[in-house]
Amino acid sequence: MKVVGVGFGRTGTLSLKAALDQLGVGPCFHMLDLINGPDRARDLPYWIRIADGEKVDWGAVFAPWQSTVDWPACTLWQELVDAFPAATVLLNVRDFDDFYRSCENTLLAVKRAALAGELPPDAARMASPELWRVIEKLVWQGDFRGRFEDRDWVRAMYHDRIAAIKAYVPPERLVVWNLGDGWEPIADALGVPVPDDPFPHLHDTNEFRAACGLPPVPARALPTPVKA
Repeated sequence: MKVVGVGFGRTGTLSLKAALDQLGVGPCFHMLDLINGPDRARDLPYWIRIADGEKVDWGAVFAPWQSTVDWPACTLWQELVDAFPAATVLLNVRDFDDFYRSCENTLLAVKRAALAGELPPDAARMASPELWRVIEKLVWQGDFRGRFEDRDWVRAMYHDRIAAIKAYVPPERLVVWNLGDGWEPIADALGVPVPDDPFPHLHDTNEFRAACGLPPVPARALPTPVKA
């Protein structure tokens, strides 16, 4: 493992996945790999065990992967930082209000549609009941403690997590990457050249919703767009 991404999802993680692949530290594991990735049949049983509280060999869990970002891995950030002591630790962050709004418009909207039986059949088939349980246990009941709709509590938790990571990870291992920072902080930490290509920008809110068969939200309800 070369890069452990410890920031929450909805902070540019799909763009980071593409960027890390391009920087030579891929393949990078992301929640989407559990939904419809080619190694889903291999990976999902590990995450079912992890969500059930079993101890696992992290080296085996991530054997095919060189980096990770997004949920569910970021929920276990401290274990991963310790399990891979040579890895660069990437703390991806964004403005809290934009993060929260993005979660509302994507993850929460999909959860509500799934519970109401309103997901289109193709979208519902993408994720097995086992995967929904992993997400429920590690994300909704794990990081959010079942309190996602208490915005003030989530705000405090979000900033407390960032502070805890900064306090725990040695500064020489840590890269703090704000949404919009682009290539330089990551490339510099990895000791690789900055690509000439523009930094990838993938999976904005309405792209996520479209992939799950949900209608778009109006522009005024979207998080502030950021370009690197």
